[in-house]
Amino acid sequence: MNKFLVTLHIFWNDITNTEKEKGATATEYALLVAFIALAIVGGVTAFGGQLNTFFTGLGAAIGIL
Repeated sequence: MNKFLVTLHIFWNDITNTEKEKGATATEYALLVAFIALAIVGGVTAFGGQLNTFFTGLGAAIGIL
């Protein structure tokens, strides 16, 4: 029982002591990049045909195509 209480105390201190964690970690940055990439892929998938039409018309209007 004593080991359990010590483990619980250490766990509680780790949760409540946020002074050690001042900056973002690489894992948090990786999650942020993954969510941004997912949003970009979702947006291109949803609006890809309309974007293609828009940029084709824009290219034709300025004489590239």
